[in-house]
Amino acid sequence: MSATVSGGALSIGFDRDQLTQMFAHAPGFMALLVGPDHRFELTNPNYQKLIGHRDVLGRPLVEVLADAVDQGYLDLLDQVYRTGEAHRAESAFYAVQAAPGGEVRDCYVDFVFQPLKDAAGRVWGVFVQGVDVTARFQADQALALSEARYSALFAAMATGFCLIEMRFDADDRPVDYKILEGNAAFEEMTGLVDPYGKWVSEIAPGLERHWFELYGRVARTGEPARFENPADIFGRWYDVQALRIGPPDAGQVAILFNNITERKQSEARQNALLELSDAIRDLTDAGDIAQASAEVLARTMGVSRAGYGTVDTVGETITIERDFNQPGVTSIAGTLAFRDHGSYIDDIKRGETVVIADVAQDPRTAATAEVLKRISAGSFVNMPLMEQGRVVAMVFVNNATPRAYGDSDLRLMREVAERVRLATERARSEAALRDSEAQFRVFAQATPNQIWASWPDGSLYWFNPQVYAYSGLGEGELNGIDAWARIVHPDDLARVAESWSRSLASGQVYEAEFRIRRHDGAYRTFMSRAEPVHDEEGRITRWVGSNIDIEDLRRQAAELARFNETLEDQVAERTSALMQAEEALRQSQKMEAVGQLTGGIAHDFNNLLAGITGSLEIIGNRIAQGRFNDVERFAAAAQGAAKRAAALTHRLLAFSRRQTLDPKPTDPNRLIRGMEELIRRTTGPGVHLEVVAGAGLWPVLVDAHQLENAVLNLCINARDAMPDGGRLTIETGNRWIDARAAKVQDLEPGQYVSICVSDTGGGMAPEVAARAFEPFFTTKPLGEGTGLGLSMIYGFVRQSGGQVRIYSEPGQGAMICLYLPRHLGEVEEGEPVPEIAEAPRALAGETVMVVDDEPTVRMLVAEILHELGYQCIEASDGVTGLKLLQSGARIDLLVTDVGLPGGMNGRQMADAARLDRPDLKVLFITGYAENAVVGNGHLDPGMHVMTKPFAMEALGGRIRELIES
Repeated sequence: MSATVSGGALSIGFDRDQLTQMFAHAPGFMALLVGPDHRFELTNPNYQKLIGHRDVLGRPLVEVLADAVDQGYLDLLDQVYRTGEAHRAESAFYAVQAAPGGEVRDCYVDFVFQPLKDAAGRVWGVFVQGVDVTARFQADQALALSEARYSALFAAMATGFCLIEMRFDADDRPVDYKILEGNAAFEEMTGLVDPYGKWVSEIAPGLERHWFELYGRVARTGEPARFENPADIFGRWYDVQALRIGPPDAGQVAILFNNITERKQSEARQNALLELSDAIRDLTDAGDIAQASAEVLARTMGVSRAGYGTVDTVGETITIERDFNQPGVTSIAGTLAFRDHGSYIDDIKRGETVVIADVAQDPRTAATAEVLKRISAGSFVNMPLMEQGRVVAMVFVNNATPRAYGDSDLRLMREVAERVRLATERARSEAALRDSEAQFRVFAQATPNQIWASWPDGSLYWFNPQVYAYSGLGEGELNGIDAWARIVHPDDLARVAESWSRSLASGQVYEAEFRIRRHDGAYRTFMSRAEPVHDEEGRITRWVGSNIDIEDLRRQAAELARFNETLEDQVAERTSALMQAEEALRQSQKMEAVGQLTGGIAHDFNNLLAGITGSLEIIGNRIAQGRFNDVERFAAAAQGAAKRAAALTHRLLAFSRRQTLDPKPTDPNRLIRGMEELIRRTTGPGVHLEVVAGAGLWPVLVDAHQLENAVLNLCINARDAMPDGGRLTIETGNRWIDARAAKVQDLEPGQYVSICVSDTGGGMAPEVAARAFEPFFTTKPLGEGTGLGLSMIYGFVRQSGGQVRIYSEPGQGAMICLYLPRHLGEVEEGEPVPEIAEAPRALAGETVMVVDDEPTVRMLVAEILHELGYQCIEASDGVTGLKLLQSGARIDLLVTDVGLPGGMNGRQMADAARLDRPDLKVLFITGYAENAVVGNGHLDPGMHVMTKPFAMEALGGRIRELIES
């Protein structure tokens, strides 16, 4: 077997045995595949080891190495055979499975598939050669994993880490170091950006020499070091551990460090505050306290100047009594104008701390930088102090050169300012206490009363001169626990001692009356009172008391008591006379009101009765004469007069707030729309009517007819207020009335509907508006008004749970608003009242009982019932009616007046009848009903009401409606 390969083709000049021997001793694995089906011609032992010692010779690869086929190696061989181009791979993965379903062994191989060509350049086979690199690959992977873990740990460390390389000069002195590598915490704690491979002298010029000395010593000696040092260039303190790594001549040092700036600053603050406390502990002058605090502040912060001043925000000045200045710095004590040094006063006025690191760079001070530098204020902090929301003073620090001020500096300034404030308040309080004690002593010496003081245990230790002058004893003779007992009357001593002991134990105010012996042996009565004095923690520190001579007062009180005994009789007699006079006045006013009422009613009813009786008389004459043409006109005139009389009666009932209402859910907008044409005709062409209906208006529960009357009355009043014409506006709206507004309006808080009628007339004076709801009060000429209109409206609205209010000024028109409670139910659609001929007829046997003491009314109701086909039972009083109701007769509906003779009214009769007939339906017909009878205007279920007078057609329709309900 021989072959020649040139330019990529392999030339084989060995026989098969020689080739087999050469394959066997090859260091890697080898195989010779022949033909397009890649039939194994030769393999060496290493290849057999790789594939699991499978029998492959003379067989195509697809039959013997299914695992290689599945992993794409057959495709690669096909590609090499087809293209004639070699294929190389490194660390290629090969999952070896020698037997189907057997163990899988992961291998990694470097290999080459080399095409074998004949002299004509045709590929006749593929030479496979490679090395099993599984062990190397796994070692590399383990190393990479280890390095990844190290890198992750390195990056995640909160402690700063860096590796440096020291540089020494010719004399072996450390002069610089290069940063080789570091973690994120290193960059964060130093603020250095991309420092690796750079010398510190380049990226942090000015770094203190002690850093070089310390790291150089570690590099040379190999001895680790642990220390805490500041790095001013970074503005931080560090806790550092340094150790040498690698050979000594490499000069490499590994550094671990933490930022301890905050701890160091906190320690400095605490030390400064301790120093401040020691410095101001015994100071009592506010100026000395401020000066001591300024010195501590300046020395701790290392600034040129510190001080305290009072601020005038109006004059924009600061007054500095004293300041602390480092050597060579001039004091700025005195009054300075802020505007001469910049615009930052605007910040101070707002209570904001002003921090300026460089006056030449800050826009607030750039224009005045030279002025500030001349007073050693190249940078400064001004911290305003507030009292009751305004700036009153300021703590400040100045430094001659630019300087950054951190949060720690500001915290220290705030804490110092607070200590100074507390110390100043303490000093002022102590001074005030000394002044107060001095004033107390002067007062106690000057007052004519006896003043004394005691310790908390009751031991008296001080008396004013008045005590000694009264008792005749010498100074100090009353000091102690019980020495005072020698001047107390023996009969009072036990009681007084018990009261004093009780106050000492409870801390309550001590009060007692007892007799004290005078220097001549006489006893006089004193009122003794003492109060405890407490410290800041509430503990009693002493008692201060006084004794007041009340002997003369007691005698005068006895004389006054004797006089008062006779005075009561005199007062009682005078009071009785006044009450009689007042009752007489009330009776007179009542009679005057009754006179006005009866006079007005008589006048109106005489007019109305004249229309009724006259019309009826003419009707009678015409019927007698057989002249029926004009009967309808006179009947209409009589009905009109009767309806006006009914309206006047309703006004009187509404005024008394005792009318029987028939409240139903009502839509005020719909009601007013229905009245609009009537109002236009009533007010006339000279009045422009405008209706402003509120959107989404809530319903109200009212008697719709009474509401119509109320609105019409208000419109007529508005018309009369505009004799020359004007604008009349009716406006509705929803209103929420809260507790405060409800109290003013005399209402319950909640939801209301307002109906307001306003005009452009002359308005009302306050005194007129105040009396507008009074009965009979009117501003109209005599004979043009009864004065009951607004009274009727007021009575109706109040009875409906609402309120009426007048808003008016003279010359500005008037607006009267009705406020009615919102009803949460739905509004029912009204139905027209049928004519008698159209009213629904009775069903067979339906019976209605009519009870009324007025024969005419009873007759008319019975007539209507007979016309409609009802059976009718009549009774003239409640007792007779109840007997009939208690019988077994069929009664589908009870129609009764409320006010009945015989000791039983209609409501009582109906209630008694319902005991036997619980489903009895009742219709009250009444011209006047007591609230107690009808339940304050509201009826029980199944009870209804119609107010006299009423249309007979309406009665018939109502009876049918109730029977069917």
